Amino acid sequence: MAVTLSERAATHVANYLSKRGKGIGLRLGVRTSGCSGVAYKLEFADVIEPEDVTFESHGVKVLIDAKSLAYLDGTELDYTREGLNEGFKFNNPNVKDACGCGESFTV
Repeated sequence: MAVTLSERAATHVANYLSKRGKGIGLRLGVRTSGCSGVAYKLEFADVIEPEDVTFESHGVKVLIDAKSLAYLDGTELDYTREGLNEGFKFNNPNVKDACGCGESFTV
């Protein structure tokens, strides 16, 4: 079981945490939402919670609650730029279907 960051994503997170002046890593999870069932949650983490499973990827800690790990196992988080748009992209092998707007998915 593992969740990883691409080198670009790890660099982006490390730079942001450095500018922010605090934080230990990136917290990923899922929440019930949208027309397909669940959506990704992403936030910067300042503490490790008791329910967190911790991974390290390219020197950055990735924290995931145990319940979300079933949805995210094997996922790589990338940071992409396409034209004027940039942001995180989840490469999740567990996704069976996604809604048309890309907001939520089913596993």
